[in-house]
Amino acid sequence: MEHTEPSDQENAELNMECSDGESESDLESESKNDSNVYIPGKEMEEGEQLVHDESTYIMYHQAQTGSPCLSFDVIKDGLGEARQTFPMEMYIVAATQSEQGRANHVIVMKMSNLHSTRKDKDEENSDDEDDIDSDEKPEMETAMVMHTGGVNRVRCTDVAGTHLAATWSDRRSVHIWDLKRQIAAVENPTALSEFVANRQNRVAPPLFTFAGHMDEGFAMDWSNTCAGQLLTGDCKNNIHFWKPQDGGTWHVDQRPFVGHTASVEDLQWSPNEKSVFASCSVDHTVRIWDTRAGPTKGCMLTTVAHETDVNVLNWNKNDPFIATGGDDGIIKIWDLRQFNKGVAIAKFKHHTAPITSIEWHPTDKSVFAASGADDQLTQWDLSVEVDDEGSAESVKELPPQLLFIHQGQKDIKELHWHPQIPGVVISTALDGFNVFKTISV
Repeated sequence: MEHTEPSDQENAELNMECSDGESESDLESESKNDSNVYIPGKEMEEGEQLVHDESTYIMYHQAQTGSPCLSFDVIKDGLGEARQTFPMEMYIVAATQSEQGRANHVIVMKMSNLHSTRKDKDEENSDDEDDIDSDEKPEMETAMVMHTGGVNRVRCTDVAGTHLAATWSDRRSVHIWDLKRQIAAVENPTALSEFVANRQNRVAPPLFTFAGHMDEGFAMDWSNTCAGQLLTGDCKNNIHFWKPQDGGTWHVDQRPFVGHTASVEDLQWSPNEKSVFASCSVDHTVRIWDTRAGPTKGCMLTTVAHETDVNVLNWNKNDPFIATGGDDGIIKIWDLRQFNKGVAIAKFKHHTAPITSIEWHPTDKSVFAASGADDQLTQWDLSVEVDDEGSAESVKELPPQLLFIHQGQKDIKELHWHPQIPGVVISTALDGFNVFKTISV
């Protein structure tokens, strides 16, 4: 197949749109004048139709790129912490997995003019639902650089004021990228035009490349306590530890951390212990490691976490809890103080397909979100208790800790809470991005 490179016009056509209120992402079924809560998996009666309940979203926008971005990360900005004011603005970095024959890219996106989209019931049912005012239409600017091979995962960090992104290529290499030029390009139209016009910007090589893994991989995490430290894990069950060096390079220990007997699927550093990290694997286990002990003796704790592949894990930033998700569709919560007992402190079975992403809320220690291959993104709160008397009959079959079910995306791959905009979730799927804030969190 002929190799093609996206043109400047294709780059300009990356777009962002408001939800039109009629997508499949719908949590409410309406028939004539009656409406009922739709529970995923329930059979619908003839004539019933799923209708998006806009009153349940404070903000809901959609964005598309030319090729699927199966991984992304939020770029922390200088616009302030815990911001609540609309319209909102945010920056993310994503990377593509294009069809064979098309080029892949690392893309920096600036999403702006993100207005509240919430409508009450009267507004939803009114006839006056014409196009959104042009002043309230969201905008997205993008700046791309070429990437060799499809990208399995991308993660970004800030090292001494420089935004860096690491990408796991499906060609067995891990690359480090300096995002400075791309971020500068999306800041204003003139800079973006100059960036696009200069082909050298778009074919700039990575800052650093490590090709020492024996196979491709997905697991990757930057340290939040030691700037520039990185972990990468591959499908040959090896984990490599990166340390930053002067001059924009890294020393990657050629001796891998060994212990897993199958593919390492996810990695995460402890949020407060500089040398400790966790990993999960196709071998059904979750392991806790200490880098001070060296690669061959680093594994401190191991537990069989799921009866199937453990796909993802995430470390609570405020409590000693780790959340895991497996191919079994089960979510488990682990207390590290009881980790050696091998028993999760909470277990949730709602998703009907493998869990693809899981992440704790950055500030609310009891709240987390998860996504699955069943096209659902769910929000949970561990602090919620059972209330049979106050629950509607239609939702009593759901776990009481389940706050919200978001649908409408095809094959959701990854989600992140925005660390500086409370309650805002960004998710990516085969059909693009959703950016939303629900009334639940």
